[in-house]
Amino acid sequence: MNGSTTFDLAISGMTCASCAGRVERALGKVPGVQSVSVNLANERAHVEVLGPMDPGVLIAAVDKAGYGATLPQSETATKADQTQRLHRERWALLLAILLALPLVLPMLAAPLGLHWMLPAWAQFALATPVQFIVGARFYSAAWNAVRAGAGNMDLLVAIGTSAGYGLSVYQWLTTQPGTAPHLYFEASAVVIALVLLGKYLESRAKRQTASAIRALEALRPERAIRVLDGREEDVAINALKLNDRVLVKPGERFPVDGEVVEGQSHADEALISGESLPVPKQPGDKVTGGAINGEGRLLVRTLAVGAESVLARIIRLVEEAQAAKAPIQKMVDKVSQVFVPAVLVLAVATLLGWWLYGASLETAIINAVAVLVIACPCALGLATPTAIMAGTGVAARHGILIKDAEALERAHEVSTVVFDKTGTLTCGTPKIVHLAAVDGNQALLLQHAGALQRGSEHSLAKAVLDACKEQGLTVPDVSASHSLTGRGIAGTLDGQSLALGNRRLLEDSGLSMGELGTRAAAWEAEGRTLSWLLEQGASPRVLGLFAFGDTLKPGALAAVQHLKARHIRCHLLTGDNRGSARVVARPSGLKTCTPKCCPPTRQPPSPS
Repeated sequence: MNGSTTFDLAISGMTCASCAGRVERALGKVPGVQSVSVNLANERAHVEVLGPMDPGVLIAAVDKAGYGATLPQSETATKADQTQRLHRERWALLLAILLALPLVLPMLAAPLGLHWMLPAWAQFALATPVQFIVGARFYSAAWNAVRAGAGNMDLLVAIGTSAGYGLSVYQWLTTQPGTAPHLYFEASAVVIALVLLGKYLESRAKRQTASAIRALEALRPERAIRVLDGREEDVAINALKLNDRVLVKPGERFPVDGEVVEGQSHADEALISGESLPVPKQPGDKVTGGAINGEGRLLVRTLAVGAESVLARIIRLVEEAQAAKAPIQKMVDKVSQVFVPAVLVLAVATLLGWWLYGASLETAIINAVAVLVIACPCALGLATPTAIMAGTGVAARHGILIKDAEALERAHEVSTVVFDKTGTLTCGTPKIVHLAAVDGNQALLLQHAGALQRGSEHSLAKAVLDACKEQGLTVPDVSASHSLTGRGIAGTLDGQSLALGNRRLLEDSGLSMGELGTRAAAWEAEGRTLSWLLEQGASPRVLGLFAFGDTLKPGALAAVQHLKARHIRCHLLTGDNRGSARVVARPSGLKTCTPKCCPPTRQPPSPS
């Protein structure tokens, strides 16, 4: 929208979906506000306004609604605040349980034939701290709700437990000496402890959900090396602008989305594309922030920063999915708005009904309090948003992005699942799946390859070194090691000149595949990546061949079979060649389809 400004506010005091709805309505009433989205999971409000606006106006609107609002702190400060708050809630919960447990023990002991009861003064001493110290948060939230002219679950907790506590005090003070009064201190204390347990579990779910987003944000470096007029300077990411030149060293993550200006290297883009093999990068190629640079130094021109980067858009998708309301939640929001007033009306009606029917005032009050207490830990306003937060959070931690809450709600209707290959069914990291030595000594072949790859950051090098480690092979040092741009790597081992690389290296050396040609053709048909080990010098020759490929994840086959057992059709859609697709599809029992063999009839949907 032209001339629009966006604000992100940290919201405090929200306890359920109704709270989020009230904050949305309060911000939506501010003149100039175009749209509002409140995320209960991370307690943030995203506000879009037309033209400039003082954020203090928005903060005042939230305060008037009975909640708190501030401009967001740094990620480190936010994480520290969440940890500290969770720590406080844990101790409050433990204190409530420890004080409430002695009040409940007589009830638990009754079925065993043990009949005893704590003195009234002891029950009062145990229940009072739970009611007014540990439970102070409910009174505060209830007062804010009343001040805003609305009801929430905290108001029910405060009224219901206060009624039970007050009735117990009245019974204690008015009962004749020598008579055991009917006290309900344990009911109020236990309700507060149970509701605190629910709040604590909800806070943990929020924190775990937010951790998925923080894990994505952690992929983005906080600082970068900017090259300006030939000088290198270390700057914060938010100081970069479009078209700035950024230097990325080997093994570092790209701090921005950009275009390579100088240098050649490979980039591990598995976090974005799921592709297990590094992608070659040279001047003119695009790079993605968060991807890992390989063996070369690259100078990158910045094309996108901040919220416009690919990684930031992925993070925004996860946050929007958590903030989105499922159809059932929209209904829950409407019901929860009238739930608290309805419960209060029912409690008053219960009181009047029993009293007018002829029951004693004590009996009428007890029954009215029962209505309030039973309605206190209401799952209506908590279960749906918590389920959505937990569902999207768990999915994000497993690399699954859910488009919106409606998709999550309708997941039970799924009849067909289409799998991607790399990083979904497969591990996403290459391994040696085949090797062949001309002289038959595979261990020596692997040892020589490991010596050449020692110290390299390339994923294929890691696969070779992992294989050496698995077989317990000692990797010797090579001398005169140097990279062969676009072809591989070379070095000298015990006076023998060796080189490891692709088919281009083989052709440049003037060598033929020889007896390994048949195996090479078969392995290429499987979609494998081949590397040749050569002896260079006066009499160059082929020493052996390696085939690298991705392997199935340990639980991939079980997951596919589980879906099939539920009569869900499973297909594999991949951009790789047919051979690579068949290697994964056959053991999985999947039907395969590649864009080349089945071109789409319309624009395919975005990965989100």
